Amino acid sequence: MQRVMIIGQPGSGKSTLAQALGRRTGLPVVHIDTIHWQPGWVERSYDEKTRLCSEVEARDRWIFEGGHSVTWDNRVSRADLLIWIDRSSALRFWRVLRRTWHHRGNSRVDLPEDCPELLGNLPEFFRFMWSTRRSARAKMKELIAKAPEGCQVVHLRSNRQTRLFLESVSKASSLAPRPQNEA
Repeated sequence: MQRVMIIGQPGSGKSTLAQALGRRTGLPVVHIDTIHWQPGWVERSYDEKTRLCSEVEARDRWIFEGGHSVTWDNRVSRADLLIWIDRSSALRFWRVLRRTWHHRGNSRVDLPEDCPELLGNLPEFFRFMWSTRRSARAKMKELIAKAPEGCQVVHLRSNRQTRLFLESVSKASSLAPRPQNEA
């Protein structure tokens, strides 16, 4: 396992899984929100996001979680593992509310500095989550269906499945040597 692509809708647990997987494997973790946003909640241009995603995808080793779906075909063609975290809307809304409350006024580890969680942003974000819930899931389902033959696909639908998956990676990765340097 050298290149891991993690997809899922907001609040599904992509960042949490990516961080846990990074600790277990030693692979560098890239969060799409650090590409999407600049400090102060300034959104990067479409072209700049695409360029930055392409730079990450060209690397030899990564765990890359998140969207910018226009780059998914290239990303999945390079990935040896594609993980889809597929959770209910109710759970995802609850998780987004909980993380926003917990981190209010502060930036999360998966965001650039000076991007504090703000309760006032929730209504707009919830509208986005609601309006894209079906179309985003359909797009992820389509990506899974067309994943290349050499790319293992894991579809996680519960906390138990996620825990068992991480335990299996822990066992497997403890046997594999870790590289000394990151290029």
